Amino acid sequence: MANFEIPLTPDPQTFTVSLSGVDYRLTVQWRNADGAGWILDIADTSANPIIQGIPLVTGVNLLEQYAYLGFTGALWVQTTADPDAVPTFDNLGVGSHLYWYTA
Repeated sequence: MANFEIPLTPDPQTFTVSLSGVDYRLTVQWRNADGAGWILDIADTSANPIIQGIPLVTGVNLLEQYAYLGFTGALWVQTTADPDAVPTFDNLGVGSHLYWYTA
């Protein structure tokens, strides 16, 4: 599998990224509610929502349950020091990374 790290910083952000030749608009926000954390929204380049409210958790393909939408890869979160540690407010993009994997 080929992989690509989606560059993030520990700040709320919205940006466009090309994943397997398709452009998406990603929005990453911190939710400070108990048990929440970083949340990802995916839209097309015109800001029409595709998926909203995906928690950035580790150990799973974040898009697996959305296979019917035709994604051609997997989104995966992994933390450098402990691969199963969930991203914290301060380490997103620093010690915790979001990857796009393709077959």
